[in-house]
Amino acid sequence: AADIVNDEPQPSLADLIFQLGGERRSRRIAAAIVDHRRGERIMTTAQLEQLIWHATPTRERHRRLHPATRTFQALRIAVNDELGQLLATLRSCIARLRPAGRVGVISFHSLEDRIVKQFFRDTEQLRVLTTKPIRAGDNERTGNPPSRSARLRVAEMVEAAA
Repeated sequence: AADIVNDEPQPSLADLIFQLGGERRSRRIAAAIVDHRRGERIMTTAQLEQLIWHATPTRERHRRLHPATRTFQALRIAVNDELGQLLATLRSCIARLRPAGRVGVISFHSLEDRIVKQFFRDTEQLRVLTTKPIRAGDNERTGNPPSRSARLRVAEMVEAAA
């Protein structure tokens, strides 16, 4: 993450923050990062958090999500290659699935959900069982707040042609 923050060109850093984090202010945040690193490298998460905090308009600093949340999410997804790992895992699951076997995937981010949805739809051996994702109900969300963003999609391996 430090390499990305300290070495990535401003346009691609802004794109990464926007695409993987869904951050509307990605260009402004990337500009603040690049401006700061001209003087010194960013070495801690606290430094990065403060840069993002100051790059965020005052009226938006105290909302439900901390201003740095989406940027840190984008960095985590990029560093861990989470979307690539998800696709590799989906392929691996399908390779092991027997006819009439089912695979269910819970995603917690719209990018993950989009990959699962497209993979299920585009894989000819699968029949999608959930046209819309299954979401947590009110009771589940009350007792388990992180479930608010969870989406479940299920597909079934079709019988092999005779």
